[in-house]
Amino acid sequence: MESPRALPSALATALVFFASGAVLVLEIVALRLVGPYVGVTLQVSSSVIGISLAAIAYGTWLGGRLADKFDPRMLLAPALLLAATTTAMTLPLVRWGGEILRGGAAPAVLLLAALAVFLPAFLLSTITPLTVKLQLGDLRRTGEVVGRLSSFGTLGAITATLGTGFVFVAAMPSSWIVLSLAALLALAGFGLGWWLRRRHPDVRLPGKPRTRAVLVTVGLFGAGLGATAPTPCDIETAYHCARVDADPKRPGGRTLLLNSARHSYVDLADPTHLEFPYVQWIGALVDVQKTGGAPIDALHLGGGGFTVPEYVAKTRPGSNQLVLELDGGLVDLDRRELGLTTGPQLRVQVGDARVSLARQGDRAYDMVVGDAFGHLVVPWHLATREMAADISRVLRDGGLYAQNVIDYPPDRFIRAELATVADVFPHVAVIAPKDALAGRIGANFVIVASRSPLPIDEIRAHLDLVDEPVELVSGPALRTFIGGARVLTDDYAPVDQLLAG
Repeated sequence: MESPRALPSALATALVFFASGAVLVLEIVALRLVGPYVGVTLQVSSSVIGISLAAIAYGTWLGGRLADKFDPRMLLAPALLLAATTTAMTLPLVRWGGEILRGGAAPAVLLLAALAVFLPAFLLSTITPLTVKLQLGDLRRTGEVVGRLSSFGTLGAITATLGTGFVFVAAMPSSWIVLSLAALLALAGFGLGWWLRRRHPDVRLPGKPRTRAVLVTVGLFGAGLGATAPTPCDIETAYHCARVDADPKRPGGRTLLLNSARHSYVDLADPTHLEFPYVQWIGALVDVQKTGGAPIDALHLGGGGFTVPEYVAKTRPGSNQLVLELDGGLVDLDRRELGLTTGPQLRVQVGDARVSLARQGDRAYDMVVGDAFGHLVVPWHLATREMAADISRVLRDGGLYAQNVIDYPPDRFIRAELATVADVFPHVAVIAPKDALAGRIGANFVIVASRSPLPIDEIRAHLDLVDEPVELVSGPALRTFIGGARVLTDDYAPVDQLLAG
């Protein structure tokens, strides 16, 4: 049988570049789509990457098999159109599926990742072997053709990765990215089909016109469902799906939800009202610093709803505070919805907390508050001995470091993090509910550390005033709780795995 006539070299290259890039756009956006339902953890990222690679592997294999059995010119346009349809269906599948699979169990994470990326990535991955087969008209140039198309496919993936991470995510919501990609794939499919029919009238696209019309209808229906599917976000920042809910029981009460988790509570009328128990514990630590009501210099790693900085500003007028917050979009939301007002005495630096911490002067702060999270997980690079050493560097003598940690039985992460902080600070304690310390429930833990002896009795007296009973553990009891936990370092910090038990 005569080999199918090749596509023009530029068209073949553009086709592979575009298809490979589209797969990477889907992979990156999938991480943002599934985050509100199952979190943003190493396991979630690994699941999305693994499912994407599986789709690429199976799609490439099937594309090669089909290229040997059929004229690839018949299959390229339908592959693009099917990819457009399944891309448009991604939003309703994830958003309705996410409500059912909400949580973090491994099967739910894998299934949600598959709903987000597998089918469109699988279909798009058939395009490269189909295109390669068309271009192999001269066996003496096989290496050149395969190498060129492979390299441009990789360049397309790189371009899409950088473009999505640096431009698209910052410029538009994830839903717009997905629907725009679906529209581009559909236009490419129709355009390629029209060009092939014009240049190669002998080529007949598979399926009847009615079948193709059904596919188009399904794609449009999917796009409509995606646009109207329930979303847990009021806005999407570069890092979070964020929402602010009013508290029906408290007129000024507002709850900030990030990726569907209750992250912060702010009372617009009373900044001294601390709703969450762990924030009350941190408030107690603020209260024991220096003479009551005296201004302090405070550094906050993570802003969230700015509850603690606002509490310091209200209870200790004249304090100088710096908040290191990664998400500039979240700071803008706080200004619009949560009454945040920044100025010379409450400054914000947008950027990674560890990078920004390194720029701070020695012995510059009376208190450092660590409350930075990616969903429910402390970012691993903020949980290491090297990070704790840098925090110690910026603290004055007598200064306090308060770090919020979330963990669940068997409490492997909090033990490791306590061992890590204790490896740097000579005086360490932990605040937590009794049942959490006994390994019966998951909860917040607040680590307290200083280079100077801790005012244990004074801290206990202030903790007695909080809403719910809480334990303060230090000395031999703390060493027993830590046990043989390993110190976390920049070279070894499996935070997600420790939390997963």
